[in-house]
Amino acid sequence: MSPLDRTLQPASGAIRHFDFPEVERRPLSQGLDLRVARLSRLPMVSVNLFFRAGEAGLSDEWAGLAVLTGDALEGGTKRRSGSALAEALESIGARTGVTTGWEGTSVALSCLADRLEEAMPLLIETMREPDFPEDEVDRVREQQLAALRQRKMDPGALASDEATRRYFAAGQPYARGQGGTEESVGAATTDAMRGYVESNYRPEGGGLVVVGDLDPDEVEVLAERYLSEWRGAPPAVVDFDPRPPKQERAIFVVDRPGSVQSEIRVGHVGASRSTPDYFALSIGNMLLGGTFTSRLNLNLREKNGFTYGVRSSFGFRSRPGPFQVSTAVGSEVTADAVRETLFEMQHLVEGGATEDEVAAARDYSAGIFGLQLETAGQIGSRLSQILMHGLDDDYYHRYRDNVRGVTTEQVSAAVRAHMRPDEVQIVVVGDAEAVVGPLQELGVGSVTVV
Repeated sequence: MSPLDRTLQPASGAIRHFDFPEVERRPLSQGLDLRVARLSRLPMVSVNLFFRAGEAGLSDEWAGLAVLTGDALEGGTKRRSGSALAEALESIGARTGVTTGWEGTSVALSCLADRLEEAMPLLIETMREPDFPEDEVDRVREQQLAALRQRKMDPGALASDEATRRYFAAGQPYARGQGGTEESVGAATTDAMRGYVESNYRPEGGGLVVVGDLDPDEVEVLAERYLSEWRGAPPAVVDFDPRPPKQERAIFVVDRPGSVQSEIRVGHVGASRSTPDYFALSIGNMLLGGTFTSRLNLNLREKNGFTYGVRSSFGFRSRPGPFQVSTAVGSEVTADAVRETLFEMQHLVEGGATEDEVAAARDYSAGIFGLQLETAGQIGSRLSQILMHGLDDDYYHRYRDNVRGVTTEQVSAAVRAHMRPDEVQIVVVGDAEAVVGPLQELGVGSVTVV
């Protein structure tokens, strides 16, 4: 083979050695799970304090309150204003951030290792003593409302939001956007945020992840010193079983008159993070639409030229999240793109995976693992996933072995179990006049204009 022959796919290189850092686990008196990974190559430290205050625990009436509360944390505390808090952090070269999702809230800190003793109290103060001044609450609320309004004008966001409502039955948390609705966010008050912090910002079931050039004993002393008075458990999340409003395949068209493109979403309720098929299903998704060389991309982009790109993904959450294929195509090829998407799904489910494509996906997934763990923050994020989803302590130590141990038969079985082409809900945001007729001619399901 000529080294310049670009018609041939290069062979995978050898998998380089990589060891996930050793992690010490210690229970703290408050009920927190402390995880410390010592990295000595840089004098930096990454701290992630996770507690179970997430959107999955809120009713539709309060949707978005967890996200809104997290966003407003940095507006100031009972001891200092937002600007004073920012100055205190900046003076020691520290940086904080708050992220809220379905499972909970994470308050993160990054600083030099020798500054952690000064930075840690500021992190705790931000989380435990928020003041929620009215002007800051108003600013954050208007910002979130503006983002929600913007989503209604953006075709891609509009398609994703409409698809979410079609995948999950009404009344379930997953049937709405993570940021809530205009009605629920607009009704959120300062008192509601304070009440949410008081009842939900509790340590039991949470964890403290510290990665950096620090001794675990020192970290434990710091944690007990600054968190010793933080006690209690958040309210139990009302259990729910994510289910679809219907199982018959159907097409929903959101009309945007004059649009020259269509945003397409195809999906259904997927799998939870705890599924035993996680590794095999992840490889299966890579084959369908998770990489540039996936079946969907080779069909819709390379063969037919319908799109610049198409992706498929599983939203692995504590309960089954969405499985979804997403792409954007010209109005004139909308029906063709839907047809080919369904064909590739059906072909993979019925025909299974091939040895070659599974081997390539395994090598790719194992090969990039170390590249995703180059910083203390990236390692800390992975350890937080262990806490969030109750994974085994050595989960990431065995990760590459588990990936490379996936067989073609396991991939094919996982795909058959978790991808259901006959049950997908198809959402198209585009010019109804141009796309409804061709979509009806496909004969793959009822077509409704919404």
